[in-house]
Amino acid sequence: MGRLKTSIILILSIIFNITASAQDWKTYYEKSGFTETPRYEETVDFCQRLDAASANVSIANLGKSPQGREIPMLIIDKDGLSDPKMIRNKGRLIVLVQSCIHSGEPDGKDASLMLIRDMVIDKKNRKLLDNVSILVIPIMNVDGHERFGANNRINQNGPKEMGWRTTATNLNLNRDFLKAEALEMQHWLKMFNAWLPDFFIDIHTTDGADYQYELTYDIEKYGNLDSGLTRWLNDIYEPRLDKGMADEGYKVFPYVQYRKWHDPRSGLRKGVAPPLVSTGYAATQNRPAVLVETHMLKDYKTRVSSAYQLLVTTLSIVNHQSETLKTLISMADKSTASPNFRKEQLPVSFTTSKKDSIMVDFKGFDYTVKKSDLTGGDWFVYDNKKPVTMKVPFFNRNYPDKTIKLPAAYIVPVEWTNVIEKLELHGIKMHPLHKDSTINVTMLHIKDFKMQNTPNEGKCMVSVTTEEKKEKRLFHAGSMVVPTDQRTARVIAFMLEPTASGSLMEWGFFNSILEQKEYGESYVMEGLAREMLAKDPQLKKEFEETVKNNPDYKDKQWEMLNWFYNRSAFYDMNYKVYPVGKITGEK
Repeated sequence: MGRLKTSIILILSIIFNITASAQDWKTYYEKSGFTETPRYEETVDFCQRLDAASANVSIANLGKSPQGREIPMLIIDKDGLSDPKMIRNKGRLIVLVQSCIHSGEPDGKDASLMLIRDMVIDKKNRKLLDNVSILVIPIMNVDGHERFGANNRINQNGPKEMGWRTTATNLNLNRDFLKAEALEMQHWLKMFNAWLPDFFIDIHTTDGADYQYELTYDIEKYGNLDSGLTRWLNDIYEPRLDKGMADEGYKVFPYVQYRKWHDPRSGLRKGVAPPLVSTGYAATQNRPAVLVETHMLKDYKTRVSSAYQLLVTTLSIVNHQSETLKTLISMADKSTASPNFRKEQLPVSFTTSKKDSIMVDFKGFDYTVKKSDLTGGDWFVYDNKKPVTMKVPFFNRNYPDKTIKLPAAYIVPVEWTNVIEKLELHGIKMHPLHKDSTINVTMLHIKDFKMQNTPNEGKCMVSVTTEEKKEKRLFHAGSMVVPTDQRTARVIAFMLEPTASGSLMEWGFFNSILEQKEYGESYVMEGLAREMLAKDPQLKKEFEETVKNNPDYKDKQWEMLNWFYNRSAFYDMNYKVYPVGKITGEK
């Protein structure tokens, strides 16, 4: 009897320990009944437990946030490797999964933590690690994540509490990939250039209208990515993603905006993702990416489950396509660095056609439009009990709005240290001048500019029109020569071409060149203007034409005299001259 009792106690103890162990590995989200998401410390604790429990998991930190929090990243590899070179030597691809860049949208965090647990603790989906190693950033915006509360996302159905959209300094990290103002993004770029992931998954939750789809997605296939990778996304990845999600019962659709806000029957539109956002930035680095948007009005469990399934489906596709994708990425990098790339016109800005469209079936909900007796505006009222399939036009044809021809190199004057530092963050190769040098360059002169009245991400953005002039310019020692025969040529162009979408010029980093710092007093200019007119008949003709085209000049003495000052020998030769030169290689 004593032995039987001991055996029973032992069996019960084993059962208890197994049950406790299983319960231990439930995520905070699962324990909450699928309605809550963990705070930063609880998330880090779960990551550390995974690291301690499995040889397949390593934990690294990208760096500290402005408020002093580490940004954790998990590395999952079937051999337990945590070095990118060693992983690539094994022939595996690297996939980056990122969540909470907008910390009020935590769906991807909970989905990815469950997936890692399932792979390394429960041994499910282990095949997803056959040809792929995975980097997981569960919380990118760690400070915003801890601005935690129930009222942070007015348009969103759960979880009960969540983080905030922006960083502690009120920057939107998903507008910061190219300009890299936020400390968090600077850490991210150093990680990205160390690892150069072969595929990037960035998980969000939508704002916008109501529809049936649990999840929408965005891939860059509209003109801003290498042609081989574009075809792969369009012909291989997207159809397999759609089928894989449908097979598991999820309705998905490309991420779109309505031509008229909230009104799907007005038509759908989709443009090229600029490099200030995740998918657009990955494209400039010759890397395919998918932006995931779970649907805000679906319950939290449905959203997390759809994100989980997208991760499984995508990792399955990338595993199966690993050799093809590896070859295409290598070809893209070689193509971008080749001389032929500089012979072509490179698009740096795109526009979506307002005429060209295709008809698609869109699974929405019936809705009525009322005239608001409060505001007088249109009030869209959706009836999610009445699903409908609408036949609507989809405007997804995009055309280059601006193109440039890459020079052999750009040269950034040494005094523009903040620009040089940003180039370094993006992994761009460059070399300094060792002595002061006068160089034949093409300079861009600003003909006209328009500045925003309100700030955007802390910057007053500016759009410019330019004209080229070939000049000899003195560049001081330490100025950086940036060759374009490198795989980051697209990144270089988008940063340094002033008319490019999201360029440093557009973001306002060169606004000081638009300010006139020296002026002529009227008592001097009245006499000088007459001397200039007497000496130069062509100048007189130009002045008369200017006055004719600007009738209000007659009442604006200062503007009129400044016109002469800007054409005199006293004129500031650097005023409205974009300081980055182009070295064409032509004599």
